[in-house]
Amino acid sequence: MDGVTMSGVRATARIVARDDGRGGTALPVLEGDGPIALRRTRGSGAEARVMLVGAMSGPLGGDEFAVEAEVESGARLRVGSSAATIALPGQAKGEARYDVRLHVGDGGELEWLPEQLISAQGSDLYVRTRVELGGTARLVLREEQVLGRVGEQPGRLSSRLTVCVEGRALLDQELACGPGAPGGWDGPAVLGGHRAVGQLVVVRPEFGMEPMAARVVGEGAVVMPLAGPAVLVSAVAADALRLRRLLDEALAAVA
Repeated sequence: MDGVTMSGVRATARIVARDDGRGGTALPVLEGDGPIALRRTRGSGAEARVMLVGAMSGPLGGDEFAVEAEVESGARLRVGSSAATIALPGQAKGEARYDVRLHVGDGGELEWLPEQLISAQGSDLYVRTRVELGGTARLVLREEQVLGRVGEQPGRLSSRLTVCVEGRALLDQELACGPGAPGGWDGPAVLGGHRAVGQLVVVRPEFGMEPMAARVVGEGAVVMPLAGPAVLVSAVAADALRLRRLLDEALAAVA
């Protein structure tokens, strides 16, 4: 663990995926830290699979968590999580932070598919995800955020997602919800009263030559081409189950 301070817990988990030269993917670095444990699971073909396992409650107020994953050229990695992450209020005052830093080299492939992030009442969490891709890298990234547990109001949840290909930004967007967030977050222009919001970013070199057309998928999801080899799926739903169904349907539509 990086450390425990008066303001909370600091912890970082690291993954490095590397082409093993035999048609598979090795994991020379697989380091869980404190509340973030990493487990390798059975892969498929050339793909290695890793599961994020929460070893403690949190993040709590004042905590600083980070996950770093590097997929080297020619490697394939799929990352999921064993359960939803729940942002909770803690004894320490102040905002909690969760940083995700992903890098995929040329010819590498990453599927980043964690379970939902739930913003519990009284919590305050800032999530920062930054993805750096090589020119021929492939990516499927899913984010799902649920505002409040059943029957409760949400905490404050702020998130920023940035995706770059060869140093050029394809996507850089922010969303803030809950108490203290800028006005209008729950209005018709943003969530429209829904309590689950999610997105998929799919990056494939072929999208740069044949961009996908914008379209609506199901009730509450839209596919939008980005200015580069990628598409963005944005979705809102009444709950986590309906959100996952929407995103699964959208991913099948762009596959």
